[in-house]
Amino acid sequence: MSRKSDEKVVEGVVETAGPEQQGHDALQIAESRRGFLKSIGVGAGAVAVSAVGTTAMVTGGSLMAPAEAKAATKLIKFEQVFNQLGKYIMIVPGKFTGTVAAIDLYTGKTLAWTAFWNYGDTCPIIHHMCAFPAPDPYKEFEFIVNSQGGKNLYIYGIPTTVKNPGEGFHIYHMKYDGTKLNVVSDVAEKTGMGLGVHVTCAPDAKSFSVGDGQKDIFACFDRETEKVNTAWFFDWIPNSKELAKAWTDGGKLVIKRLKPTLPGGMYDYKGTKGTKIDWELVPGGELFAEQGKVTGSRVMNTVGLDAFVYDPRGKWGVASLRLPGLSILFDVDTWVPVTALPGAKGVADQLPLKKINDDTWEVVMDKVVTPAHQAGFSPDGKHFLFMNGVRQNNIMVWDSSNHGDPTTWKKKAVVEHPDWRGAYPNTFHMVFTPDAKKVYVTLWWPSPTPNGIAVIDAVNWKVIKQMDLGPDMHTMAITYDGKFVVGVMSGFQKTVTSIPVVETATDELLGFFPSTGGHHDNVIIPRTLQDLRVSRSTTT
Repeated sequence: MSRKSDEKVVEGVVETAGPEQQGHDALQIAESRRGFLKSIGVGAGAVAVSAVGTTAMVTGGSLMAPAEAKAATKLIKFEQVFNQLGKYIMIVPGKFTGTVAAIDLYTGKTLAWTAFWNYGDTCPIIHHMCAFPAPDPYKEFEFIVNSQGGKNLYIYGIPTTVKNPGEGFHIYHMKYDGTKLNVVSDVAEKTGMGLGVHVTCAPDAKSFSVGDGQKDIFACFDRETEKVNTAWFFDWIPNSKELAKAWTDGGKLVIKRLKPTLPGGMYDYKGTKGTKIDWELVPGGELFAEQGKVTGSRVMNTVGLDAFVYDPRGKWGVASLRLPGLSILFDVDTWVPVTALPGAKGVADQLPLKKINDDTWEVVMDKVVTPAHQAGFSPDGKHFLFMNGVRQNNIMVWDSSNHGDPTTWKKKAVVEHPDWRGAYPNTFHMVFTPDAKKVYVTLWWPSPTPNGIAVIDAVNWKVIKQMDLGPDMHTMAITYDGKFVVGVMSGFQKTVTSIPVVETATDELLGFFPSTGGHHDNVIIPRTLQDLRVSRSTTT
């Protein structure tokens, strides 16, 4: 580190020459809105800066502020660091801790948290969530969070003495009352529809959808009544009877509307009821099925349904299917499938649907070129993205600007990078800037290999930058002023866990919030329907 000739070092504290220089430095600190944030978390140095111009340095991660330093030397107050992020509340599920918490980004405080053990959930693998708009989240807000269960406890060989884990697959309707988080109800218990993967909110905030990749079902629920508006089942009929070729050799996808089969309008999908495979396919694990690494009653019929994401302009929504690398677009007003969007490079823009009856449709695929995973719309709805994984490892982009007729949507670009080869890094979760000009994408490797994010120019569809953050990186969210991206490192592989913060103006990593929970998802509470366009509605 270089220093001016008129500075001297006293026990690790840099002293400036005099009052004029101190005043100048203080002004610079006040004017630099990034200075405080960059003083934490970027490397092992620069953790604290004096409010009057003297700088307390850090070496090896230890703060050096000896008694010999001048009395005027002060450290930056944490509130000055946190305040720059703005008044936003971020909710995070603790995947294997069985908890959910609300973090105030403005103060760094955890405003409230709750655990689900005390609600009788004996295997609360708290997974994904969405939040509804709240004009003042500090007073109250409402969200949905679900849980997995069963043999998902054994993913990654996590040590456990539990022999018969609880079945899980709960869907918790939650409210924050300004003081604590409260469980309003278990929607799965009320409806008989237990689903454990992605949760998304409809653009009008009147309903929400939940998907599940073990049962290959998604359902849309009414927010107020918590009743099922519609539910759909997806089943794969392979051309080959050989497991290794069950998807690559093509087959037929059957799309079927589900109806209640139990008294009182109840469905029969509580807990592990209806699972085809015993645990969810892990990130980058789409080939595990054909490789015989996944057990279950109907492995060869699995599509690995991931999520149902909404077009922010309304009218349309898409169910993304991992193993066939296919998305099915629905009219959400009539709840019928309209077209199929295959993600692979070199494959047609769309595949036709064949209507069998009012509740059943089919899609024929001659072959499956590559599986896929996450899907999502840009905040303006003009682009639809689908993450091809494992075999192609790229991102397919459709021009979806014709909102009136999605059968005209064409593949526009393919986002690729020389580093994306083989199964890893696996392009994973995404979040757009509110102006739809950039998209941030998780680059996932199995732990303990460092994970990171890619910053993509969403106008020219080129990778701008890649950065390593730490192991097991998962979802991201963006502050609704577009200034900061926050993410989570899951930690459910029992390694490093934290909440990284990236500034969008420079695409620099500013630092990390501490985290002890091991999170798999995160959502910043939206205040308006416009905020919802870049939240857990259009992307996952």
